[in-house]
Amino acid sequence: MLERSKLAKFRKQLLGWFRQFQRDLPWRRTKDPYRTWLSEIMLQQTRVAAAIPYYERFLQRFPDVHTLAAAPEEEVLRLWSGLGYYSRARNSQKAAQLIVAKHGGEFPSRLEAVIALPGIGNYTAAAILSIAFGEKHAVLDGNVARVLARLGAIRGDLRESWRWQELQESADRLLDTESPGDWNQAMMELGATLCTPKSPQCLLCPVAQFCEGRKLGIAESLPEKRKKQATVEVTLATAVFRDGKKQTLLLPAPKNTNEKAAADHVPTLVSKMWHFPTLSVNGESAQNLIAFLRKMMPGVQSRKWKLVPAGKVRHSVTYRAITLLPFLIEVKNLPRLRGSRHVPLADISSLPVSNLTRKVARAALAAAVSILDQR
Repeated sequence: MLERSKLAKFRKQLLGWFRQFQRDLPWRRTKDPYRTWLSEIMLQQTRVAAAIPYYERFLQRFPDVHTLAAAPEEEVLRLWSGLGYYSRARNSQKAAQLIVAKHGGEFPSRLEAVIALPGIGNYTAAAILSIAFGEKHAVLDGNVARVLARLGAIRGDLRESWRWQELQESADRLLDTESPGDWNQAMMELGATLCTPKSPQCLLCPVAQFCEGRKLGIAESLPEKRKKQATVEVTLATAVFRDGKKQTLLLPAPKNTNEKAAADHVPTLVSKMWHFPTLSVNGESAQNLIAFLRKMMPGVQSRKWKLVPAGKVRHSVTYRAITLLPFLIEVKNLPRLRGSRHVPLADISSLPVSNLTRKVARAALAAAVSILDQR
């Protein structure tokens, strides 16, 4: 990608820019591999600004790998609640338990051992090892791939396996082996702040002179857009019970399920966390919901139930566009179901819940206020 004579200058300019202008992020104030690992996991599919408060709260409760390994899973999920992609939290705790059991509580420093941990792939392993241990591994994520595509004027789908491998090889060649941690962060910082997906700030770029995409006038059109998976529309109906004490009923995630995670697979859509009774519907939502609840609660007196529509809730999970129809059901006493919990409707976050469930609770609370106003 760059001639040897230009490579030294490229590295010097990029590292100089990073060391002068890098953002002051909490995980950059330490070389602790536990904190580096945690930040990298939280930053997967998540913006920096959104991750920071979660990172700080999480560390306050789980300051080291031992406390994370020993914590109840429900507490780990509760502190992750709202950050999304909850398998990251579950895998992080499993990884912490393996680190305690197999590595004496010390984060491993060998590539093979790091990749063997749940939730850690090539990129995350390279980031941790280079930043925390100074190991000579080049990272390749979306930001770095975009920078490389523009530097080399690389066309086509970057995620095709052979092309991604070529990008990794380019990243390996560019790596400053004397400062691998700073180098990897500089490449990621460039992609996150200047070489952005839209409207790259080429005039401020410290290495613009080396960019083939800019020379050809095609930087903004690179990388070429991938063909997106078609959006699947999903409609769900959910029951929000509320008793005279303003408590509601939440169901736990199933411990084990052999169901295939289809587009309308409810446990998947509610992130396998605590949730309101919910089902996928195609036709009459209220009638289907009543039938579903009666089947779930045999023997429970349901004749006096009045389902009050609480508007519509919109939500997206990967390629699925969800329309959720909440129904408020006011009852004298909440149904008793095995494994369920009764919590204040206004404070369901005392349990680990997804953003989707939070949206439903807000819609139901608004409907309850509207009912009071009408009275």
